[in-house]
Amino acid sequence: MAIDVIIGIVIGIGIIILVMVLGAIALDLNYRRKPGNQLEFRPGTWAITQHEGDHLDIQGDVELFNATEGLEIMIPDVNANATLLSKASVSDISCQIEVIPAHEDAPARPDGYWFPYIIKARHSTHIKLNVALTGPNLDRLQTLWLRLNYLTYGPGGRIPKTGHIVFPLQYPDADTPANWLTKDNAEVFPVKTHLLTHLDDPVEVIRRYVMPHAKNGDIVTIGETPLAIIQGRLRDPATVKPGWLARRLCYWFLPTSSLATACGLQTLIDQVGTPRVFFAFLGGVGLRLLGQRGGFYQLAGEQARLIDDVTGTLPPYDQFIVLGPDDPQAVVQRIQQETGLSAAIVDVNDLKAVKVLAATPDLPHTFLETALRSNPAGNADEQTPVVLIRPRNS
Repeated sequence: MAIDVIIGIVIGIGIIILVMVLGAIALDLNYRRKPGNQLEFRPGTWAITQHEGDHLDIQGDVELFNATEGLEIMIPDVNANATLLSKASVSDISCQIEVIPAHEDAPARPDGYWFPYIIKARHSTHIKLNVALTGPNLDRLQTLWLRLNYLTYGPGGRIPKTGHIVFPLQYPDADTPANWLTKDNAEVFPVKTHLLTHLDDPVEVIRRYVMPHAKNGDIVTIGETPLAIIQGRLRDPATVKPGWLARRLCYWFLPTSSLATACGLQTLIDQVGTPRVFFAFLGGVGLRLLGQRGGFYQLAGEQARLIDDVTGTLPPYDQFIVLGPDDPQAVVQRIQQETGLSAAIVDVNDLKAVKVLAATPDLPHTFLETALRSNPAGNADEQTPVVLIRPRNS
């Protein structure tokens, strides 16, 4: 009888432990399915509203969208700070930023105090920002880089986040005579533009800067990184949380690779998934043992080659991880339809490597590779994201 009691107790304890383990697993799986404080930052529209001598006013409207289902997120605090970019000193220029809540159901306080606000599931709110720049010779300013710091409070805890807005303050004269360079099979013209941002459209950029110099039969190419910037495909490294795999595999890449940092590699994992990156690594090692290099990049997908880590592009985007562009083929087709120019999206570097990501059907890749081999757009801060190509026989 005693043995039966002991067995019953052991079985009962085992059942309790099993229930507790299964309950813990269920809670963890439920937690992992939840997005937490999934608040999307949308940089919105921006414009210069006043420019008089030593005073410049810039206004913008940003949106915070609660992308979660059935969960509310609170915004207890919002503030902003800015960086001015120029090729001259900006120490004599003052910058004042006013942050104004623009909630539909709650007016802003006249004293400027930001009161905690609840954003319901699948709803959004807006924030207006007024930036006042004061100082001599404001025309020297090239770019305003604004950071909106907002605190989220919700299921994921108390999480600070930052939204970034880059606003150009200088625009080159599109009518400046073209400086054509002679290449093996074409004349090429690296086209200088303003610093491209989320406010731009690739077709409108071409209309503004390229069409004054183009003629029938010309070809226009856009760098893959500038196009990705226009599409907003940027990751702030502060928002990237490297996992177990990224922290360990990043040491196996060359120091010059954008995947040689935990954040750079985690960005790729976030795009294509952990299993693909893991098995691409194993496959790449196997191919390397057979004498074939570059196997990882082939197996991991196009984004593996296109991600630019911090320092990979010009300021202020050198502070971000830039992904490859989204659907470049659709972009070149739209350019041709709306401008009449043949077009391509390309990735070119100073090592004479040319990769054509997308091109209109009338363009042979070999022609583009020959014309762009010397990288006429440059890899520094030339700010020439577009290249106009004129074939020799046109």
